[in-house]
Amino acid sequence: TRAQRSPEPKSSRMGVEVQTITPGDGKTYPQKGQKLEMHYKGTLASNGQEFDSSHKRNKPFQFTIGIGQVIRGWDEGVLKMSVGEKAKLIISSDYGYGDRGAGGVIPPNADLHFEVELLKILK
Repeated sequence: TRAQRSPEPKSSRMGVEVQTITPGDGKTYPQKGQKLEMHYKGTLASNGQEFDSSHKRNKPFQFTIGIGQVIRGWDEGVLKMSVGEKAKLIISSDYGYGDRGAGGVIPPNADLHFEVELLKILK
């Protein structure tokens, strides 16, 4: 509908917001197509319930940025981070899993919060 497409000047707008927790080096930013290594914890925005964490597996997550291997909120948000940065990604459902949800742990149309750390660019 038309109302859903109108840009909202408040934090409820669609997309991804990056809130820096700990700054990175401020100069080494990932580029689309590069392989990254990250730690993360994902929670539901509605109630803070954790649904996934690389920390609990004691294994950083590796993926290629900007090619759709991860949700759109990661593909766009992580590109704004520099190596070593820890940040909170606030992701609206349309940049997350949308109306399909995921794996029985993320309900349909859920806004998500991820605490992420860009450990390194593997190339």
